[in-house]
Amino acid sequence: MDNISKHITENEVIDNFDNKLSTLNLGPTHPATHGIFQNILKMDGERIYSAEQTCGYIHRAFEKISERRPYNQIRPLTDRLNYCSSPINNIGWDMTVEKLIGAEIPKRVDYLRVIIMELARIADHLICNSVIAVDTGALTGFTYVFQERERIYEIFEEICGARLTTNIGRIGGFERDFNETAHKKLKDFLKGFPKRFKDFETLLCRNRIFMDRIINVGPINADRALNYGFTGPNLRAAGIDYDVRAMNPYSSYQDFDFKIPIGKSGDTFDRFMVRQEEIKQSLNIINQAVNNLPEGPYHADLPEFYLPPKEDVYTKMEALIYHFKIIMGETNVPKGEIYFSVEGANGELGFYLISDGGRTPFRLHFRRPCFIYYQAFSEMIKGALLSDAIVTMSSMNVIAGELDA
Repeated sequence: MDNISKHITENEVIDNFDNKLSTLNLGPTHPATHGIFQNILKMDGERIYSAEQTCGYIHRAFEKISERRPYNQIRPLTDRLNYCSSPINNIGWDMTVEKLIGAEIPKRVDYLRVIIMELARIADHLICNSVIAVDTGALTGFTYVFQERERIYEIFEEICGARLTTNIGRIGGFERDFNETAHKKLKDFLKGFPKRFKDFETLLCRNRIFMDRIINVGPINADRALNYGFTGPNLRAAGIDYDVRAMNPYSSYQDFDFKIPIGKSGDTFDRFMVRQEEIKQSLNIINQAVNNLPEGPYHADLPEFYLPPKEDVYTKMEALIYHFKIIMGETNVPKGEIYFSVEGANGELGFYLISDGGRTPFRLHFRRPCFIYYQAFSEMIKGALLSDAIVTMSSMNVIAGELDA
């Protein structure tokens, strides 16, 4: 009887404690979540007692759709992963297929790809860091850097005709070379951006109110970050200097001199500062690529994947055949099983591809960095204030498109 009484007493204590807690649905349709996903928070006043994440609200079955599409028609699907830096997704997929087929890519293509990927990284980091500021009540910096993001999108538009979901590039290179207008817009951006970015830094980086709001907020140490599978700026903010561009160079990144910024405490301030420094490093890489841009073709010799010029299609039988096979998805690829990854703006973006020798992938899996590190969110905000949860989510740069592939 004594044991039963003790058991009842313990349950009553737990029930009484639960009655003091309130449940808050943060999302799925809440402006502070920056995407369609839900966090069910148990709150003790303003303090978070526990949290549970729920994703899947915009699940679009990318991987299964990809298994029914020709390889060159999968690229537009990758736009919808991290849509804040979609050119990195596009080029990562193209390089995955190139690895499978053993393509030799011209040096000029590598450098042009580096320019585009680093522009996309800058645009993504500008979004993340300016939104951190907005979520702490500072709007002015957001308006500063979004003008620069617009200039980056104008460069993308000049190169491929699109801005947000770019479908940029082709297997083997590019549909066309950069024209004079694209080069001019790029040079204007490289000339004007550093000053305006300096203004953004001046507003925030030593701002006592901003620093008090994000220092020691949402911290995660290096061991926990590694255990969760963190990569990218979130891992580097915790003190681990892992960057795919340096550890497993692709697209001639070994030709470029750049540093890997790392933090110490893995808190929101460190994540903010790591992205700030990475923007500077990306700017440095782009300048090196522009100043040392090689001559040569803007696509590899891959007639099975690269559309021939229209005048050749009208006058040459071989060009007509290749054009038909590419458009109708009739190109077979070798059998193989590969994994290829790039340093996305949010971390390691990987493609695990199995080919059975047909015209479509037998199996394709996207390694989406957001899906992996979002698991740690509940641990990072436990015991914090509700306002801290919002800014922690912003600093992790959780993109809903990567959660629900």
